[in-house]
Amino acid sequence: MDWAGISVRFGLYLDLTLLFGLPLFSLHAFRRDEPSSAHVSQAASRVLSHYAAVTAAAAAIGIILSLAGIVVMARSMTGVAEYSALPRDVFTMIVTGTDAGMVWAVRMVALALCLMAGLSGRTHPRLRSIWQTTTAAVALATLAWSGHGAMDDDGLRRYLHLAADIGHLLAAGVWVGALVGFVLLAWTKPSASLGRVALLSRAADGFAKTGTVVVVTLMLTGTLNYWLIVGPELPAVSWSSYGGQLLAKLALFGAMLGLAAANRYRLSPRLARAVLTGDYAQAVSAFRTSLMIETTLAIVILALVASLGVLSPTAA
Repeated sequence: MDWAGISVRFGLYLDLTLLFGLPLFSLHAFRRDEPSSAHVSQAASRVLSHYAAVTAAAAAIGIILSLAGIVVMARSMTGVAEYSALPRDVFTMIVTGTDAGMVWAVRMVALALCLMAGLSGRTHPRLRSIWQTTTAAVALATLAWSGHGAMDDDGLRRYLHLAADIGHLLAAGVWVGALVGFVLLAWTKPSASLGRVALLSRAADGFAKTGTVVVVTLMLTGTLNYWLIVGPELPAVSWSSYGGQLLAKLALFGAMLGLAAANRYRLSPRLARAVLTGDYAQAVSAFRTSLMIETTLAIVILALVASLGVLSPTAA
């Protein structure tokens, strides 16, 4: 098992889904077409600044992880025993002579542009979020070339597989980014301002339809990916096998759906009622706990995805 490669893949999946999803969530949660009181607007301004700092840090981490990734890729391609034995010209060969290398270069440019937007203090917050979302989407989409889709040699089938992978990645990014955005927004003291809690309630209520689209997209693209990778046969099931880890991923995904349903139909309405009464400490705490559990499940799923990408579905 290539633990170095899996670790870098996991780091990139976690980092880039957050990098794409968090600024996108800010565009959804702080829409200009919704009326806001003064205390809600002030809370939104502070939270946006926090989101911008997290996104800039994620872009920088993405660059570091991508640099580590190409080193791991070079060692895998050359078969050298030690990283110090890598030929000097191998990186030029990878970047200019392979699809994975050219996609890596695209990712590095996208991450650099995303980082520049995050560090620009003069850019309007909404324009900054749009720019970060766009560049992060490009960076996240490049991860499709590190999975089974890039290994498909059939022309049309390969493009279909890559498209399904990209759709799956972007949908996952929306979900992960929203979870992080909600957790940061819900991470308040019992004495938190009503404006911040009202903002949390409004964002939770408004994300319901988006969440449905995300779940449907994940199911459709996931089913298509399974068919393209495995086909109609059932893979072997053991913890170290592709089938076993895929089964674990699906079980965790089901648990996430259950938590998301509880948030939408029970905890979010409870929070909305609590905002009206002004007694919202317990409602916020319950909502935050559910979000933390759901986020933990998402992180474990991303770790499984990082491992699944290097496993053979046909291995016994």
